[in-house]
Amino acid sequence: MPSLIDIRRRIRSVKNTQQITKAMKMVSAAKLRRAQERALASRPYANMMARVLANLAAASQNNESVSDLPLLQSREEKRIQLIVVSSDRGLAGAFNSNLLRMVQRFIEEHRGAEIQVETIGRKARDYFRKRNYNVTGEHIGAVERPSYELAREIGDKLIRLYRNSEVDAVYIASNHFKNVMSPNLVLSKILPVEMPEAEKQQDNNPPQALDYIFEQPVEELLRALLPRYVEMEIYRTMLESNSAEHAARMTAMDTATNNAGDVIQNLTLNMNRVRQASITREIIEIVSGAAALS
Repeated sequence: MPSLIDIRRRIRSVKNTQQITKAMKMVSAAKLRRAQERALASRPYANMMARVLANLAAASQNNESVSDLPLLQSREEKRIQLIVVSSDRGLAGAFNSNLLRMVQRFIEEHRGAEIQVETIGRKARDYFRKRNYNVTGEHIGAVERPSYELAREIGDKLIRLYRNSEVDAVYIASNHFKNVMSPNLVLSKILPVEMPEAEKQQDNNPPQALDYIFEQPVEELLRALLPRYVEMEIYRTMLESNSAEHAARMTAMDTATNNAGDVIQNLTLNMNRVRQASITREIIEIVSGAAALS
C-alpha cells in the first residue's frame, strides 16, 4: 500500500495537470469563437460561387468549347494527388487519428493508383513521412493561421499539375466544423471540377424562367472562375479544419479536467483510509503498551 506522503504527492501532481487542462480548454474556447466566425463567414461566398458555376453550367450545356476546358476534363485516375489537412499539435482527442484512418482507407481502396500526398499540418506530415509515402509538399502552421495566399499557392500548384496531366485527380481530406461535440470528416474531389447542378424548383412553386445575359463568353468566365473555385475550396477547408480542431481540443480538455477531478476524489478517499488506518494502528499500539505496563 502506498504511503500517505506518496498519495499526497500524486494528488498535487493531478491537481497541477487539472489546472493545465482547464486553462487549455479556456484557450481553445476563445480561439474557437474566432475560428468559427471566420469559417461561417466563408460559407456564403463559397455557396454563391457554387451558384454562379451552376448558372454557367446550365447556360453552357450545348457549348462544346466549355467541355474542352482542362479543369473540367475527367480522366482515369491512375495518378492521384491527395491533400491532407491535419493539426500541428495533439491533445485534441481523436481529431487526427480519425482523419488519418479515413485517409488510409482511401489509399487502400486505390491500391492500383500512384498516390502522392501534400500535407497541411505537422501531424499529417509526420504520419506520411514515417510510412515512406511520396510527400510532394508540407505546410506547417498553415491551419493555425489560415491565409488565402497559401491556398492560392497550393491551388496554382495543383492546377498546373492537372493541366500538364501529371495527376489525374485531386482529393482533399479534412475535418469540417459541424458542432462542438462531433466534427465531420470530409474527403472530396476538387479536380476535375464537378460543376454543381442548378437549384431545382419546389413542387408547390411555379418554375421561374431565368434568362442570364453574360457580358463575356461562358467559356471565358469559366476559365477565370474555376481556378478561383479551387483556391476557395482549399482556403475554406483550412478554415473549417481550424474550427474543428479547437472544438475537438476544447472537448478533449473538458473530458481530461473531469477525469482529473475523479482521480483526485478517489485518491482523497484512499488517503483518508490510509490516514485512518495509521491513526487506528497508533491507538492500538498505545493501548497495548499501557496494558503491558499495568
